[in-house]
This record gives sequence, C-alpha cells and structure tokens, in this order.
Amino acid sequence: MFYEANDDIREHLALMFKNIDSTIILSYLQGHMGTAYVDDLENPTVAQIVVGIFVFYAGDPNTKEAEELLFNLPEFALVIVDSDDWKYRIEAVHESRVEKFKRYRFEKNPEHLKRIHFENNLSSLPEGYEIKKVDKEIVKEASFNELSEDFVSQFDSVDDFLERGVGYALLHEGKVVCAATSFSIYDNGIEIEIATHPEYRRKGLATITASALIIDCLDSGRYPSWDGANTESVELAKKLGYIFKDSYDTYFIDNLK
Repeated sequence: MFYEANDDIREHLALMFKNIDSTIILSYLQGHMGTAYVDDLENPTVAQIVVGIFVFYAGDPNTKEAEELLFNLPEFALVIVDSDDWKYRIEAVHESRVEKFKRYRFEKNPEHLKRIHFENNLSSLPEGYEIKKVDKEIVKEASFNELSEDFVSQFDSVDDFLERGVGYALLHEGKVVCAATSFSIYDNGIEIEIATHPEYRRKGLATITASALIIDCLDSGRYPSWDGANTESVELAKKLGYIFKDSYDTYFIDNLK
C-alpha cells in the first residue's frame, strides 16, 4: 500500500532524492507542481515523485511497495532513478514495456549565459518572422498547442501558466512555427520546453526563440535550466552557451501495453 505525500514530509523527501540532479524534482519539493507517493507518511522507505510524464523514484527498490509504485504511472512515463538497483528492478518489473535511453544534463551556472550572445541571436530574426511573448491569444492557438502538448500542461490551467510560467513563440504568416516555454517551474527558475514545426527546422529558429526566453529569465532572476532529450538538443544547448555535464539513463515506459 502507498499514500499520497503531504506537505509535512517534503523535507524527508528532499533527503531521499538529493542524488538526482533535476529541477523538475524541485518543482514538487518546493510546492509548485506535481505529486508524490510514499509507503509511509511519517518514515518512508520508498518514494515516487510525478510531474507530468516525468517520474522519479528513491529509497529501497526491493520492497512490495516499490513494485506497487512502479505501476503507479501515467500512460507514458519517463522514469529516472539514481541507482543500479532501481534500474534492475524497473527492467525486471516492466520487461518488454520499457526502453532505456540517454538524456543529457548541463551545468546550472548563470555565468555561462551571456546576454550579448542572446541579443545577437535575436538580431538574426529572418524577415517575415515575428517573436512574441506567449499571451492569452497565442496560448489558445492551435499551431502553438500542436507543436507540443507539454508547453503548458504541467500548470493547473492556461491562466495559471500565464500567471506563473513564461514562454515565447516565433510566428510566420500568423502561424506559430517554434516556441519555447517553461515546462515546469521552481523557486529560482524554469525547466525549458522547446519545439519547432518539422517544416521549419534547421533554420536557426529554435536558437532565436530560446534566446528570447533565456533573456526574459535572466532579466527576471530565474535560471533557464536545460536538460537534453537527444543529441540535437545537446548541440542547441551548447550553441546557446550551456556547458555539458553528463548523460544519464532514462526509461520510457508505455503503460498502455
């Protein structure tokens, strides 16, 4: 049996998850978004944090409650853990439903992010394109939402995103062709979500759009954290000035199989 965690246990969970370097975990621990589950509301030995499709585990993987929590997943989950024991348990429990791949972390140092560099990127905006901050009109545009369902989905509502989140959209002929937003938020920053329409890729548009978002974050005192899902994301991050830290195992689990 497991229970939904309450605010009283957040400090304990912070200790349990201290070895996983993720601002998405901070989003839950600092009370901004997400849900956690534990085997005991006073002295948990196993815990799970869920923010959207991202799922994190800590504690003892070799318990009955750990196995129960490994089935407590959204329809599609990206699972991240901090030990080989957890990896072995995930692979044993989910077998053919699990796919392991690499994600990529970057140093979280604002000194690496040079405003003049981002301003230069913005100056290369091609003719016929327009960069705009995501507002109540853009956030409802079909072309915006079709790019990524994760631009605003972690927030309680569109209004909640407009109040607590931030995003920028690049428009061409009235259509959003690239956008970068706060996938999640924590006390001192955001985790970036970025996507470009397939027909508009390899034109430098993601660099421009991300630069607008990063400038906004720097001006507002929020750190724009970048976590790469693939090598293309890594190269874009490096182009923007982020310093690569390491790669780590991530499990994609199709909970519908």
